[in-house]
Amino acid sequence: MRIWARQFKDTHMLCDELIIDESKDTRTHKIFNAIEEISKRMDLPAPIWLDRNIKSFQRGSVVRFDRDSFIEEIPFDYLEVRIIEED
Repeated sequence: MRIWARQFKDTHMLCDELIIDESKDTRTHKIFNAIEEISKRMDLPAPIWLDRNIKSFQRGSVVRFDRDSFIEEIPFDYLEVRIIEED
């Protein structure tokens, strides 16, 4: 599975990270592990999964974590996480 995360501010991409997970974990575990790794690499607090985030991700394999999804202040508008390739 390949998961791409990007930070945006004012419609401009600030940075991105690609996570490749070739483990035998479940899809859900791979996603949670990728979010944890993304948070470490981007030096971010882990986002909170709100109901709207879960529904968005279930519909299209993409989720946007905005300021409401973080406890601490973030220096960008949102973090987009997208599955670009599944096993």
